[in-house]
Amino acid sequence: MNFYMTSGTPEFMESLKAKYAKEDMYHLHGLGNSVLIHETSGKSFFQAPRKFEVMETLGQLSEKGYFVLQHVPVSEEGRPIFEYKYTHLTSTIEREPGFIALRVLKPIKSDTYIILTQWTGSNSFDVWQKSVAFDFDKIADKQKLFTSAPYISTYKSIKNEEA
Repeated sequence: MNFYMTSGTPEFMESLKAKYAKEDMYHLHGLGNSVLIHETSGKSFFQAPRKFEVMETLGQLSEKGYFVLQHVPVSEEGRPIFEYKYTHLTSTIEREPGFIALRVLKPIKSDTYIILTQWTGSNSFDVWQKSVAFDFDKIADKQKLFTSAPYISTYKSIKNEEA
């Protein structure tokens, strides 16, 4: 399965989504930015997408929810360790209250993996994150896994003024 992301103005992202209404595309609204994601077994309709291979999937992405993207820049030698450790997340997440979907995304042309989770709200994610050992800093120090610091970006599927 392929996974593509592009960003732009909210209006342009909505026009792309409407143009390809039969595709599995989701428009996400963040602080100061808008992202359109496309999950497909084929090619993307985006002109310059960020491309990923879906390594693990759980649940079905939906139109409404709170999305968390954990961006994890992984070194070349750290990829096997990271992939082993973070493609076995289903047992830690599938029964969590508020959980909707998970995608572990391997980058095609970069070093930054993405762990995408979808929740009913931010509180559900916060509770899960505190309950699992997701301390990337400790792992990075011990194994020289990362090329730079991991970071999180959050999105809602509805614009703030619509929420």
